[in-house]
Amino acid sequence: MKIAVLSGKGGTGKTTVSSNLAVTLGNVTLVDCDVEEPNAHLFFDTTDNVTETVYTEYPEVDMEKCTLCGKCGDFCNFNAILPAKNTVLVFKESCHSCGGCSIVCPADAIRYTNREVGVIKSGIVHDSLDITYGVLHVGELSGVGIIESVLESVEDREQVIIDSPPGTSCATVAAVSQADYAIIVTEPTPFGVSDMKMVVEMLRELGVKFSVVINKAGLGDDEIYQYTTKENIPILGEIPFNKEVAKHYATGGIIVEKLPEVKQIFEEIAKELTSTLQTTIGDSHA
Repeated sequence: MKIAVLSGKGGTGKTTVSSNLAVTLGNVTLVDCDVEEPNAHLFFDTTDNVTETVYTEYPEVDMEKCTLCGKCGDFCNFNAILPAKNTVLVFKESCHSCGGCSIVCPADAIRYTNREVGVIKSGIVHDSLDITYGVLHVGELSGVGIIESVLESVEDREQVIIDSPPGTSCATVAAVSQADYAIIVTEPTPFGVSDMKMVVEMLRELGVKFSVVINKAGLGDDEIYQYTTKENIPILGEIPFNKEVAKHYATGGIIVEKLPEVKQIFEEIAKELTSTLQTTIGDSHA
């Protein structure tokens, strides 16, 4: 069972929910797919740490064979390969490794070679929790390849919580598309609700069932409640807007280990989630 935790924008509490929910549930793998700035691992001390390099492919052009016909450049929608007057320019970071340019090349002048784009790191927190996360190298334009590699590395795990990138970008779609269920973390503010609506639309397009956790409850207005009621979106739970919660998070603490009242909230969220998943699985197999 893969559960994706996502949000319409940064700063809503996505990592707060995913990390504390992982601790509460136990027997899970926490996966941080926000590869441009992963931070879930900062809340844990890990052992048996492993680092694996992630590669992607890009085209190399044999200019002795190349006739400068321009078909490779015409094919590439990302302008990663550009025939010039006397050579062919290749922009490695823009390449999506689709292989199309080598297929359309009539002179068989294009071959693909590997280059490093990032790493996957993993470690064990304790007997019932381990963590895996991707780190995209600075300057890379897309983290989709690393996200796919991260998820592939944990595909044999029974229960996975995916801390997804914020928003509705290609990276978010890559992180969520394989999920069995999703939790949207939002806040009761106009911006929070507005950005959440885009996430709802994306998940419905992907066919992923979802529910909502409201973070910073009591901060704004009741628009979030009106919207979830109108759209028949279940609310798993609410985390109060609380100075103590913010303080423990800012110092790198797992909140459920520091505040009993928040621990109880996450236990209720976990209970409601388990019940919802049982119903969802039952409906899908009916």
